[in-house]
Amino acid sequence: MAPPIQQNFMIPKKEINIVSDMGKWKRSQAYADYMGFILTLNEGVRGKKLTCDYKVSEPIEKLVALLNTLDRWIDETPPVDQPSRFGNKAFRTWYAKLDQEAENLVAAVIPKHLASAAPEVAVYLKEAVGNSTRIDYGTGHEAAFAAFLCCLCKIGVLRVDDQMAIVFKVFNRYLEVMRKLQKTYRMEPAGSQGVWGLDDFQFLPFIWGSSQLIDHPNLEPRHFVDEKVVNENHKDFMFLECILFITEMKTGPFAEHSNQLWNISAVPSWSKVNQGLIRMYKAECLEKFPVIQHFKFGSLLPIQPVTS
Repeated sequence: MAPPIQQNFMIPKKEINIVSDMGKWKRSQAYADYMGFILTLNEGVRGKKLTCDYKVSEPIEKLVALLNTLDRWIDETPPVDQPSRFGNKAFRTWYAKLDQEAENLVAAVIPKHLASAAPEVAVYLKEAVGNSTRIDYGTGHEAAFAAFLCCLCKIGVLRVDDQMAIVFKVFNRYLEVMRKLQKTYRMEPAGSQGVWGLDDFQFLPFIWGSSQLIDHPNLEPRHFVDEKVVNENHKDFMFLECILFITEMKTGPFAEHSNQLWNISAVPSWSKVNQGLIRMYKAECLEKFPVIQHFKFGSLLPIQPVTS
């Protein structure tokens, strides 16, 4: 039995209230830890296929079970008949269930001696599935899920050797559930830049997905706009899985509905794509007030400035 961590957990809260608070975020321990987490996983999946062999620990299995529960609740909460095509109100019913159960779901993933961390960590899970008032979903919600996983690393539930499983098993399962939510309840993209954004809903799988493809013997960035290549390889590569979902959801020429991705397909190498996407993620997501104003800070992801 491990001793309880001497830490005062707390309910995370918003700290970035006005545009001039953004400097506080960029200097914070939370920003450093969040970005460090994203980049560590980026290295961890470099050149690896989704289908390769990797260690799957018990907490990873429990996180997948948690996501399977969320998936099952979608099946149990069919969309309702309503005049408006978008933003099906049944999402609110589904969300209310998560809101009510989140702490218990998290408590089932973490060991008994860390039970006091559940309320803090559960906040990030509740923030990770979209907004129940607006019935929308965007990169800020995706960031909350990454923050949720980062917190589980910080309390020692997930470890260094879980890296590949975090992305390939847990995050990939999360993406499947989010796509199902987006489809089932016709969720609106949150703060989408429309045709000028990378994607209506996600960003991280493009970063990690491009890392997977670094030094691939024959798949180059120009190939991801080729339908045949996508169909034959999407089960191995997160990036191509994202492209497949876009082409299922959107009609018309790819260059028109996904202009940014079309431009990226002209970049000569995957490592250049990967570096460019990391820069773009910082600029378009992490340094945008409308996204970060919703981010919550607690004892695990503190607003306090980095202590060098």
